[in-house]
Amino acid sequence: MRQTFASLQLLLWTAGINALSPHYPRHEDSNSNGGLEARAPADESANAGPSLGFISFEMPPKRVMSRDSVPDRVDAAIQMLAAKYGSEVPARSVSKDSVSVLQDRDNTYSVSNAVEPTVDNAAGIDQDGTDYSYFTKAQFGSEGKQMYMLVDTGASTTWVMGSGCTSPACTKHNTFGPNDSKTYKDSQEVYNVSYGSGDVSGHVVSDTVSVAGLKVTMPFGVANVTSDQFSQFPFEGILGLSMVPGTWLTYIKDAKLIDANIFGIALSRSSDKANDGEVAFGAPNKAKYTGDLSYTSVQSGNSWAIPMDDVLYDGKSVGVKDRLAYIDTGTTFVFGPPDDVAAMYKLIPGSATTDNGRTYTIPCDAEGEVAFAFSGKTWTVSVKDFKTAPTQGVCFGNVYGHEFVAGAWLVGDMFLKNVYSVFDLDQKRIGFAARAVASSGSSSSSAGTSSTSAASSTTTLGTPSATTTPSESGVGLTPDETPAANAPADSGASSSPGSSTTGSAPSDTAKPDSAGVKVYGVGTYGLLMSILAIVGMII
Repeated sequence: MRQTFASLQLLLWTAGINALSPHYPRHEDSNSNGGLEARAPADESANAGPSLGFISFEMPPKRVMSRDSVPDRVDAAIQMLAAKYGSEVPARSVSKDSVSVLQDRDNTYSVSNAVEPTVDNAAGIDQDGTDYSYFTKAQFGSEGKQMYMLVDTGASTTWVMGSGCTSPACTKHNTFGPNDSKTYKDSQEVYNVSYGSGDVSGHVVSDTVSVAGLKVTMPFGVANVTSDQFSQFPFEGILGLSMVPGTWLTYIKDAKLIDANIFGIALSRSSDKANDGEVAFGAPNKAKYTGDLSYTSVQSGNSWAIPMDDVLYDGKSVGVKDRLAYIDTGTTFVFGPPDDVAAMYKLIPGSATTDNGRTYTIPCDAEGEVAFAFSGKTWTVSVKDFKTAPTQGVCFGNVYGHEFVAGAWLVGDMFLKNVYSVFDLDQKRIGFAARAVASSGSSSSSAGTSSTSAASSTTTLGTPSATTTPSESGVGLTPDETPAANAPADSGASSSPGSSTTGSAPSDTAKPDSAGVKVYGVGTYGLLMSILAIVGMII
């Protein structure tokens, strides 16, 4: 009998320890992401492959857009871009062939980490290893929770996935909520961003956001619903860097954390191996470019849009005149008015289109270079960025025929990888310079500045065993900020109440509609001990 009683005591004592541990409902756990919280670089010494190769842990197959189907992928990007730039395109479903290919593929989040910057107020720009998306690490809240944020000069607001989000994409990423910060304040105002394949919605909250060591308290969106398209990419939110008042740029300038409201961007190319991508705030990083910066004044209100002189192929003018170019780091490719794009491909012998000028195939041995001219300077795009890799002997050009804004081009990362770009909000201008060459693990410039070690590493993010539904999303992520019904259309994040005092803590009880949900404990240990005492008396 005593042995039975002792066993019962031990069993109930063990249960009591479990009861004292905080209990997280599955959908509320901001850290139930299959190891996503830890983002330390993988141990390269354990790998048999090249030191700069990507290391992947397998994820369960996801039915997402095939990156091998260029027309489908471009169509998905167009759907998203149309919402952002206010144009309309007919919906087009994913081809059965591309979906069947995806069902047999292993999908991974493989992150190519940028080298640590050597200048102040700068952060590395990581990427997904395919040149599709570029993101940086940001720290949120009093505890500095780290999140991957898409660097997007075309977005006017900032948002992150919330801990109360149950959308499939959220289950594969880090999330942020009231349990992650003592200074989290939920305004209960609606936040909504529209994408081609769905919405991102939640609440506007106020808390600290730190990028490149620059920390401010500001309003931003915390999503409790996200589009399934974000299941495809490692980032967990978007850092809006447009010219609209109320972005993170506005807050760091008002806080006098930087001398000038200017930032410089260098994007890496995955085939170059070493990732020297970087965003520097307050001043350009001279080590990232050679020669002089050539500036062009912005001519489109609150958008980073500048007049373009011409487009060239293999040194021949396409004849593009009087066009604006929207310079957008959140767009993977380049899009232009169909007539302009058709004129460019006419200069490429053997090029052809089968979808009325949206996508073009080109000979896989074509070696001509595309170039873009601004303010009398011509900037050349590498063939490796313009021409896709062969798929069953077919290659595509990465300039696509679609007009999002009447008479304008949308110029994304395909071009920006080839230059150092400077976005000057004070002077309302964009500057380009030749990129300093990054090779064999180092970054150097002709100006004789000190080189930076570029022993970039790769981190692979694990995921839980959730699967996603089919999505029409693709690449070239570009959000369309749609403010809440009671918010001014041009205010972006500033439509929410002013910044809260960082010392204010969230309430103990989470509101039911909050994008984040408070942890609750299971206080049953006392009850178990009472039961134990009663059983002891009976025995």
